[in-house]
Amino acid sequence: MATHDSTEPVYMIGVVVNLTKMHAQTIRLYEKLGLIKPYRRNKNRLYSEADVQRLRQIRRLTQDMGVNLAGVEVILDLLAKLERVQEERDALARRVEEIETRIREYLRQGGKFP
Repeated sequence: MATHDSTEPVYMIGVVVNLTKMHAQTIRLYEKLGLIKPYRRNKNRLYSEADVQRLRQIRRLTQDMGVNLAGVEVILDLLAKLERVQEERDALARRVEEIETRIREYLRQGGKFP
């Protein structure tokens, strides 16, 4: 089975309305505010699975937690930054492991440090 790219724009707004239980005008408002950025093809908006998940996250923040839209923007920005930092941390951890492996191999072959 082929893997699905969650960022591929595949859903028209009517489908997104059904998936998120949001009104189309609400989704358009979130786009206008920059909270969501669907792919545009001519006048049509196409949404990805990642967009749908983001809209659900916005709904949870506003409806379940009572966060206003300015707060939602701050939270989503912080979550994006946190994700980038975690990716950087993971990359650094992989690099450390690579270096440690090379050092162990060097020492196993009789190498010495000054």
